[in-house]
Amino acid sequence: MTYVSYLPEQLMYCAPGSNASCVALRLGFWTDFALYFLFLSGILVTILGNSLVIVSICHFKQLHSPTNVLILSLALVDLLVAVTVMPFSATRTIHGCWFYGDTFCQLHLSFQVFLTTLSIFHLICIAVDRHQAICNPLHYSRKITMSVAMVMVFACWALAAVYAYGVIYSKANMTGLEDISETFCLGGCFVFFNPLWGMLSSAFCFFFPCTVMVCLYTQIFVVAKQHVRKIGDKNNCLNDRGRGGLIKHSESKAAKTLSIVLGVFIFCWMPFFMQLIIDPLTGFGIDPYSLQALYWLSYLNSACNPIIYALFYPSFKKCFHCIITLKIFSSNSSTMILSVK
Repeated sequence: MTYVSYLPEQLMYCAPGSNASCVALRLGFWTDFALYFLFLSGILVTILGNSLVIVSICHFKQLHSPTNVLILSLALVDLLVAVTVMPFSATRTIHGCWFYGDTFCQLHLSFQVFLTTLSIFHLICIAVDRHQAICNPLHYSRKITMSVAMVMVFACWALAAVYAYGVIYSKANMTGLEDISETFCLGGCFVFFNPLWGMLSSAFCFFFPCTVMVCLYTQIFVVAKQHVRKIGDKNNCLNDRGRGGLIKHSESKAAKTLSIVLGVFIFCWMPFFMQLIIDPLTGFGIDPYSLQALYWLSYLNSACNPIIYALFYPSFKKCFHCIITLKIFSSNSSTMILSVK
């Protein structure tokens, strides 16, 4: 697979002297500047959002709960994506070349697969936690303890590490691609999967987690709607019209929240994993610019996670207010969250 330039007179190569070199991009100063600004903004937003979540949970005692243990670990994962993956991918996207050597390329790819897979596993754990909290509230505190949450976190990290580093460093994903590997251009840094591993990885890292999340959140929505109706039936202080408005508002809010959770997850990840299945079956003919776009679309989920899983909770908003206004440095800041307006 090679890069195609539409400006032949400006052709530069990532690996000079090789006939199989990728073609470097020369988009012009202002285009490069705009892209660097865009990617840097995305990286900073991801770092800032996830850092606020981490500081809030670590500092404020009221946020020490099993649910927030999962959110803390997810924020750490997304922070690592912004710090260790996105900057190097930005230079690769803008210049069309990988400047950091083959060894670091393999490390970068394995770390990228590890963190993105780990982020998805955390989303499943959070969905399981919310399912137990809403659908089985009487036994939630007994089933989902701090210890259980820590075990879930450890399992996510261990399983993702075994998968990512095992596949990349064993080169299982490249089995059967020896005959066509010579068509891959030199000087780039992308991970390729044979048809078998493309389907297995997509099923393991997306379609199975997505199916689980859809089932869990669907049941959460159904149970939450039943709870709202029962509360509405028992509330004699509200007239029928007022009660109907309350139920309608609560159901609408629940549906909106669940739609955002699932919608963002599917929007960010489905194109990438569909490509993982289709590209090997079509001889790796996907345009490299499209491939870059799919990578960045998946990174977008790391920027959205703090908003979806933290900003929707009022307690996190209060914590963020304390941090941004520097009230966190006061002597009683760890307990002042309850009094913040």
